[in-house]
Amino acid sequence: MTPQIEAFLEMMAVERDASPHTLAAYGRDLADAETWLGDAGGLMGASQEAVEAWFADLSRRGLSASTAARRRASARQFYRFALGEGWRKDDPSRRIDAPRQGRSLPKTLSREEVEALLTAAATHDGAASLRLIALMEMAYASGLRVSELLALKVEAVRRDPAYLIVRGKGGKERLVPLNAAARQAIKAWLDARDAARKPNTPDSPWLFPSHGKTGHLTPRRFAQLLDQAAITANIDPARVSPHVLRHAFATHLLEGGADLRVVQTLLGHADISTTQIYTHVATDRLSQVLHSKHPLAKDD
Repeated sequence: MTPQIEAFLEMMAVERDASPHTLAAYGRDLADAETWLGDAGGLMGASQEAVEAWFADLSRRGLSASTAARRRASARQFYRFALGEGWRKDDPSRRIDAPRQGRSLPKTLSREEVEALLTAAATHDGAASLRLIALMEMAYASGLRVSELLALKVEAVRRDPAYLIVRGKGGKERLVPLNAAARQAIKAWLDARDAARKPNTPDSPWLFPSHGKTGHLTPRRFAQLLDQAAITANIDPARVSPHVLRHAFATHLLEGGADLRVVQTLLGHADISTTQIYTHVATDRLSQVLHSKHPLAKDD
């Protein structure tokens, strides 16, 4: 692995909080490119034609469309980083087109499974349990991205607001709702958070403080806590993540008859086509209920 690839992976870990699994995938993809492009100068010396030839070879090797697309994305991100660092003056991957592939439906949870997760989180006593309940209730009540949720300041919720103003992608602000359950969970967590603070010490500005470098809870730690709750609730942890709670928020709104434009606004999607994917999830779930519960339904 070249020093440039190592620097890129370090940036992904520190600035974008990439998981070990994601970092390993990027490392494999870039190592493959570096080896294939060895005679052309490697990633740092390869011409545009050489990079395009490497990508064309991925299809000839019989790789799936998703794997080829990921390797292309890895190269594109690496070359953007290289440009930003001044290591290259051009982006030899800019003309590479991604292979066409079907868009996968987002994972989601049923209402019963969300309730089971909340019940599992409440089985333990103490501030850690109250913190996890507050995190889950807020994610499910508002559809916040995990980065938006964990970056909330404590002063944003001190006065028990019914709505929060959050800054999402592209620096755009939006209003997100907090239902009664979320507000109650926040109050319980604030009481425990304040009680745990040592006297004569300054309060952390973050709603969910931590001793790590960021000063607040990380997405990875939140995911680990959800995994533990999923195991307690007898739900496959692979189906549960902070982002899945956002998916559940959107899917359950649409199942309840919410307008697609309203859901788009609540999620902070710039393009409604991004929101429309949830209509497919909701329709599939309704079809499954109809097929399994209707008295005249028959197996195909």
